[in-house]
Amino acid sequence: MENKHERQRTGEAKKVAFYTLGCKLNFSETSTIARNFQDEGFERVDFEEVADIYVINTCSVTDNADKQFKQVVKKALKLNDNAFVAAVGCYAQLKPEELAAVDGVDLVLGATEKFKITDYLNDLSKNQMGEVHSCEIEEADFYVGSYSIGDRTRAFLKVQDGCDYKCTYCTIPLARGISRSDALDNVLKNAYEISQQGIKEIVLTGVNIGDYGKGEFGNKKHEHTFLDLVKALDEVEGIERLRISSIEPNLLKNETIEFVAQSRTFVPHFHIPLQSGSNDILKKMKRRYLREVYVDRVNKIREVMPHACIGVDVIVGFPGETDEHFLETYHFLNELDISYLHVFTYSERDNTEAVLMDGVVPMNVRAKRSKMLRGLSVKKRRAFYESQIGTHRTVLFEGENKEGYIHGFTENYVKVKTPWNPELVNTLHEIQLTHIDEDGAVRMAFTNVTV
Repeated sequence: MENKHERQRTGEAKKVAFYTLGCKLNFSETSTIARNFQDEGFERVDFEEVADIYVINTCSVTDNADKQFKQVVKKALKLNDNAFVAAVGCYAQLKPEELAAVDGVDLVLGATEKFKITDYLNDLSKNQMGEVHSCEIEEADFYVGSYSIGDRTRAFLKVQDGCDYKCTYCTIPLARGISRSDALDNVLKNAYEISQQGIKEIVLTGVNIGDYGKGEFGNKKHEHTFLDLVKALDEVEGIERLRISSIEPNLLKNETIEFVAQSRTFVPHFHIPLQSGSNDILKKMKRRYLREVYVDRVNKIREVMPHACIGVDVIVGFPGETDEHFLETYHFLNELDISYLHVFTYSERDNTEAVLMDGVVPMNVRAKRSKMLRGLSVKKRRAFYESQIGTHRTVLFEGENKEGYIHGFTENYVKVKTPWNPELVNTLHEIQLTHIDEDGAVRMAFTNVTV
């Protein structure tokens, strides 16, 4: 392929578009890959536009993400049937041959290769069969820092990658390798860069961010902990808000909760995976805590931040989950003072322990249990929002005009709406929450102009 200077001289920058499936971590990595392309002289365009290259960052967490991949490839080729299509990311690491066999896919890059994608682009001519470059996952032991600026309001900052846990349902260690962290100085540099672009909120992301510090120097040596990271980020000038995306209950320490409670920038919002309210099932999943630990975490947060928002991940239909186990989870969550649920229906993944377990739960039972917990989530969110009516909060407004309204989130993750005003985009305001609208968002009154 002609080099960057050649492309710039002829004024014919190749166009590249990106599509991300899956988690916030994937979004942060797509942004970094996109910046690499731009540094090489490519022009980034929207995925809905005609491009020379389409890069799809894949996910392996659910069956749905697998199916979505094929639809995204079709969409790209509809826009340009001669486009070069590259698949990167978790699914590309786990099942490279499967992706390479999808009609129209030209290149598949695994965990270590995705950040060097421009090195693999030769003449951009279509391949008969997708070319695969995928390492043994043991080789995924180096760290690439990333952050995404998806909209002008918030950025996802990657601080950690990989996981050393052996949960029996999970392929992430197979897709992303061992736990490793960004150097603290580099995280702070990235956070400062983000703050210089006028972005008001940073969401910390990783595979297992509570494990931060491990692998910071390319080995298992620990110099910094997650608490050190949180304290250092709280000092970065120009950041208005910092949010912890998701943290394991066994790694969320009291000291961190206490620090967040009095922090300048960290918001009172925690997302803590539970996965099951039954100790029997937690043991089968090889989770590193029992439900009693989870109760302790929630109680500690409520003690120091009564108004905090607490989100919970839960999996239904894990092998061996009887009706009794499920009801144990349902009642546990119903009685717990939490704010909303993310409900995942268990799906079988190759090369995991769980796929070989007895007691497979029928799909219709999984669907019914999922529906029950989603209903509980609606009830929990409503109760949390009701508890916040009349309180004074700070809202950060987002950039979209949705049917004449602008939406935003308070520091404790209450979704608010007010009539559209473009001047409010990416601004912070003191407000009072007044009532819940029929669509579930909260209406508000301004108590001053801006923060």
